[in-house]
Amino acid sequence: MNYRIIPVTAFSQNCSLLWDEQTRLAAIVDPGGDAQRIISEVESAGVTITQILLTHGHLDHVGAAAELAQHYGVPVIGPEKEDQFWLEGLPAQSRMFGLEDCQPLTPDRWLSEGESVSVGNVKLAVLHCPGHTPGHIVFFDAASRLLISGDVIFKGGVGRSDFPKGNHGDLIASIKNKLLPLGDDVTFIPGHGPLSTLGNERLHNPFLQDELPVW
Repeated sequence: MNYRIIPVTAFSQNCSLLWDEQTRLAAIVDPGGDAQRIISEVESAGVTITQILLTHGHLDHVGAAAELAQHYGVPVIGPEKEDQFWLEGLPAQSRMFGLEDCQPLTPDRWLSEGESVSVGNVKLAVLHCPGHTPGHIVFFDAASRLLISGDVIFKGGVGRSDFPKGNHGDLIASIKNKLLPLGDDVTFIPGHGPLSTLGNERLHNPFLQDELPVW
């Protein structure tokens, strides 16, 4: 799996362009805004977009999804249906941040734990990781040891859980029970900030230090 990170919006959100080198088929993950910049990056990469993938329903991750789906004539896939209220509330999210109205969005397909999506010949496993939002999902490419983690885990931190239907206990459980078992060698692209590995976070992330054994 090849990828290119495209920081977008005032929130410096990591929109990811993923593609299969063999077929040059690609997906855009979490296009939070700046649609024209994303289109330019796609043209530069020389790939063909087949879908828009969403990890969760927050404005800074979905703001350009509808525009890009229309531009490329492709479906919007994800997140899990528990985030439907966030996508229906996009106009209110826009007003809260003083931004131009973003219309409500209904994905062409909701995703659930255990499903997968294909980008060319690459298969991405879907894991449901609630806590930041109730319907948050992540995408994992086992072959290349790459995880798209959205706002679940960051280098040195974890996602906020003070939003409606957020839950810090669920968030930490998602990381410990769903993500860390994927392996220390897994590199993750977070929704914001620099890349890291699950092994580095297991050892050094202050929110996860009770994972360490006590001798």
